[in-house]
Amino acid sequence: MAFKYAIALTGGIATGKSTVASLLALNGMRVIDADTISHEILDSSSSWVRETYGEEYLNNSKVNRTKLGALVFSDEVAKKTLEDFLHPKIRAEIELRSIKQDGFKFPYLIDIPLFFENGAYDIKDSVVVYTPKDVQLERFIKRNGYSEEESLKRIASQMPIDEKKKKATWVIDNSKNLKHLQQEVEDFVEEIKEKYL
Repeated sequence: MAFKYAIALTGGIATGKSTVASLLALNGMRVIDADTISHEILDSSSSWVRETYGEEYLNNSKVNRTKLGALVFSDEVAKKTLEDFLHPKIRAEIELRSIKQDGFKFPYLIDIPLFFENGAYDIKDSVVVYTPKDVQLERFIKRNGYSEEESLKRIASQMPIDEKKKKATWVIDNSKNLKHLQQEVEDFVEEIKEKYL
């Protein structure tokens, strides 16, 4: 039975989830990363990408994720095709890793970007990395170099961050600087240790 000790780590685009995952790992927490798993699966499925979307979505034999991303964010059918292919494979791999982690009988995190949107994981506790929407937009534009319109479109493809915040068991606030974020992560880890040790 998977997910017994799992805590879902989620947030929105450019709220700082990857940074938080790294900080959690530095603080001794184990993290299963759904994005890394999806990249591994996608890279090993380049022939499927070629057959489904065409040769132009590959660089040599590697999937051109930027180009494929631009397609799936502007074409609902292409997006659904990709999700229907990837999600069951990602889930199976996460379950395998989760069963292994449950063996330690201590909480670990599963970094799932669309945890609330998909409702596909039977995990009762969650922590949301929160950034106000205006800061989220500013960071996304800065990080990815997209136009404001393209950035808003990508952010809108997910549940609003304030809604996720309401659903979360815990919230890690990433609205200020890195020092503040480090403190937020440390406080969260302490809370987990107190609850389970």
